[in-house]
Amino acid sequence: MIISRREEQRNGVYGDMSDEPRGDLTTRTLAMPADTNPEGDIFGGWVMSQMDIAGGLCAAQRAKGRVVTVAVDAMHFIRPVKVGDVLCVYTELETVGRTSARVHVEAWALRAQSTHREKVIQASFSYVAVDGSGRPRPVPDE
Repeated sequence: MIISRREEQRNGVYGDMSDEPRGDLTTRTLAMPADTNPEGDIFGGWVMSQMDIAGGLCAAQRAKGRVVTVAVDAMHFIRPVKVGDVLCVYTELETVGRTSARVHVEAWALRAQSTHREKVIQASFSYVAVDGSGRPRPVPDE
């Protein structure tokens, strides 16, 4: 069965399609020509790395120390990012376990020479707090 993108959006395949970002603005980065794929759009791996940096900052703040990325779940590429867009990454702590944290991450593009903002990618990232030797350590209570 083939489902249209509009129907997928209505049914939540792409997650929350609200007009407002979820979470706190964590990073802002200008998309540059060096970060393009052969089609001229910004390479998805570059955007994913920006999201991982922001998610890691959120998790490390809660863990009060170093964290490492252990999983990326349910990443949805919604729209392309273009050269000149400002990539704004928003993060929200979803859950905290004994040694781990799960962070909801949304990337929004502030379109070049415009005030128009669009959600371009969303995902959940999982991080584990580690000690100086790289072994898991407990996330302290708040």
